[in-house]
Amino acid sequence: MGSFTPKQSLTVLDNRTGNSYEVPIKNNAIQATAFTQMKATPQAVFGAQDRPEDETEKGIRVSDSAYTNTAAVTSSITFIDGGRGILRYRGYPIEQLARKSHFLESAYLLIYGELPTAQRYDAWSNEVLHHTYLHHDVEHVMSSFRYDSHPMAMLISGFAALGAFAPEANPSLQGQNLYSNAAKGNVEALAQMDKQIMRLIGKAPTLAAATYRNRQGRPFNRPPTGLSYSGTFLYCLDQLSEHQYKPNAVLERALDILFLLHADHEMNCSTATMVHVGSSLVDPYSAVAASCAALYGPLHGGASEAVVRQLIDINGPENVPKFIEQVKRKERNLAGFGHRVYRTTDPRSTIIREVAEQVFSVTGRSKLLDTALALRDAAEKDDYFKSRNLHANVDFFSGIIYQQMGFPLDFYPVLFAVPRVVGWLAHWRQAMLSPSQRIWRPKQIYIGASERDYVDVKQREEAREPKYGSGPVSVAHGGDSKRRHLATYLDETGKLHARSKL
Repeated sequence: MGSFTPKQSLTVLDNRTGNSYEVPIKNNAIQATAFTQMKATPQAVFGAQDRPEDETEKGIRVSDSAYTNTAAVTSSITFIDGGRGILRYRGYPIEQLARKSHFLESAYLLIYGELPTAQRYDAWSNEVLHHTYLHHDVEHVMSSFRYDSHPMAMLISGFAALGAFAPEANPSLQGQNLYSNAAKGNVEALAQMDKQIMRLIGKAPTLAAATYRNRQGRPFNRPPTGLSYSGTFLYCLDQLSEHQYKPNAVLERALDILFLLHADHEMNCSTATMVHVGSSLVDPYSAVAASCAALYGPLHGGASEAVVRQLIDINGPENVPKFIEQVKRKERNLAGFGHRVYRTTDPRSTIIREVAEQVFSVTGRSKLLDTALALRDAAEKDDYFKSRNLHANVDFFSGIIYQQMGFPLDFYPVLFAVPRVVGWLAHWRQAMLSPSQRIWRPKQIYIGASERDYVDVKQREEAREPKYGSGPVSVAHGGDSKRRHLATYLDETGKLHARSKL
């Protein structure tokens, strides 16, 4: 028997044609486009007929719903090993950064690839913290929302509005290669890109604070000078008419660590949105607004809020066993456990547990903590959860910290969005600097009807058993709509309409 010589490739045998293909493996990945060369003639196999819509002669498509095993980018920013519970920013373990670094320094690291020298950091932090002011008309936009508008709805609109006040930053006005020219060594394009990055990071806490103040009917604060990034945010949130107002140092540092931990998490839903939208070469303000919309979703940015609501609903550690059994019977959902990537402990959750104790030392112990600890301990000891790798994640304790710091539940996604702007921009900048940057255009597998002829409306018939969702659900109207429905009127053509059913 001859010796086996390993090769960095994958050999694929197409049983439809008998052809063999060798696909190179690089970084333990293969190019999906390699499968396009695997073409065949449409045929019937085991009673299944290739349809014209399958486009069999154009090569095999790779099906991966929800991107469960598709690498859409090549990145040097953040590394995650979900099996071992590892998270690193540019190679630095998150534990070291949380202990020794701070948010703006780690933001520089994420965006530019290295920890800054003292001189570079001073220049960086000064630029970011001098870009905190909002245009007066943007403040008008933020103040125009109803008092009960969701903070994330306001934040999304705020980021989009910022772009309208920076026409020099809009490729649709200045030329489509305004940023992508940076990949060709154009220093002016690179400078324009970095200016918008500093603007967005600087204005993010001011916009977020504006959503909070608008909800309370309070005037917006002017950003202070001389405070840290998280200190500036807390000042804009809370300062009223006091002189020399300074946020509590423990809360300021705790929020800074939370911001650092949430700054990036590689190709999550909102970051993928940033790169996808950015691939159209739109301005970064619009792309950040789109990413905020992705983060707004309860499966992404709303997780920490769901944890607190869950703990309130459990109503005490004595009710945890009953809740655990309901979860196992799939009668209840379990928030704050498990992760799409991590199959062991989320490294951020351990750090956040320490932060929680620091916060509680000045705010007092959270009434929800005993319930949270009982829930965590019960889940970690139960084989049902252990076999499913359901460990406490970053959202489990962060929600309790936010609650104890006095933030309303619906403000939690905003607290997630402010630091995540850094991660979004780091990935956007990386994409703009890539010579192979192209607009994202995923494939689909079409399983709908084959070609059919148009049928005149008079000849169409209702299906005997219509499929669920095959038509609009009737909308119930009330109030003035009912009165209008009973009225008669002339339309623009002069035709009389009588809607009365009486």
